[in-house]
Amino acid sequence: MTEALTAIDVNTGSYVGKRNLEETILKTNLEAVKEIAYQLRFRNIGGLIVIDFIDMEKKTNRERVFTALREALNSDRSKTNILPMSDLGLIEMTRKRTRENLSRMLSEPCFYCEGKGTLKSKRTICYEIFRDLERECLGMADEAPVYVLVNPEIENVMREEEQDSVMDLEKRINRRIIVIAKKAFHIEQYEITT
Repeated sequence: MTEALTAIDVNTGSYVGKRNLEETILKTNLEAVKEIAYQLRFRNIGGLIVIDFIDMEKKTNRERVFTALREALNSDRSKTNILPMSDLGLIEMTRKRTRENLSRMLSEPCFYCEGKGTLKSKRTICYEIFRDLERECLGMADEAPVYVLVNPEIENVMREEEQDSVMDLEKRINRRIIVIAKKAFHIEQYEITT
């Protein structure tokens, strides 16, 4: 697994100073430096980090913000590498992650999708059921109905969109297929009984 790119955008919100714009921007950027250093440690953000500070006209102010960030990260136990601020107000840096990030520490992989982040489509589940039905029932002499217990959403698809497929399968296996909705079933869960 590769480290992600993290982009941080600093802005003043709706406040823009009336007297000295450059001074207001410098002050905002310096305040942001403290919070950025804290959040990088707190969230254990690693990999490539690009910080987009508010543009400053004076090179000395850009250097002050860069120096402040470097000093703020001195107490960070993770190895960091910081490049000077570009003319566009960007600072590129890398930070080595020492432990799992906060979101991974406070969560676990989904037991429904096994951490994939996706579920099978309803139609895919129906075709999986049809293949299992054919495999189990084809060639059996018994003509008793076969019961398919499924999630209510799958039952709806089998009765509406896949009704023709169910009737074709009934002819091939020479058995009646009775679909029963089970609210407690996960969408990918099904059971075939005779």
